[in-house]
Amino acid sequence: MIKPINNKPVVIDTNVLISAILSPNGTSAKVVRYFITHGKLVFSEKTFAEFSSRLWRPKFDRYISRELRKSILLDFSNIADWVDIKSNTNKINLSRDKDDNKFLDVAVKANALMIISGDSDLTDLKKVENIPILSPTQCLTLLESNP
Repeated sequence: MIKPINNKPVVIDTNVLISAILSPNGTSAKVVRYFITHGKLVFSEKTFAEFSSRLWRPKFDRYISRELRKSILLDFSNIADWVDIKSNTNKINLSRDKDDNKFLDVAVKANALMIISGDSDLTDLKKVENIPILSPTQCLTLLESNP
C-alpha cells in the first residue's frame, strides 16, 4: 500500500488535470487538490506543453474563460517541479500510445510516488519501474484509506 509523503513528486496526466478544472467537485479535482497541498506536481516541457495545448482547445471556450486558463497555467507552472527529459526521444517505450510515454519518463526521472491517469493506455500498465499508475478513483480510494 502507498502512503503519501509530503512533497513527494506525483505525475498527473493531462486528462485528469483538465477534468479537475472542468469539474471542481469531482474525483479528479479532489486528487489534484490533495497533491497540490501534500505532494508536488511534476512536469517536463513536453507534458506541460500537452496540458497547455489541450486546455486552449476551442471546445473549452464555453466552460472556462481565456483569462482563467492563463491564470491556471501560470499557477500550475509556478507550483510544479520540473524535470528535464531530453527532447525527441523517449527513454521508456511501454505505452500503446507512444505519446503517453512522456508521462512515464517524467515519473521515472522524478522518482514519483505515482502516476495518476484516466487513460487506459497508461492505467493498463499498472506500474512503471515500481511506480504505480492509478486512476483518479483508485488514487482517491487509497488516500481516503490512508489518512
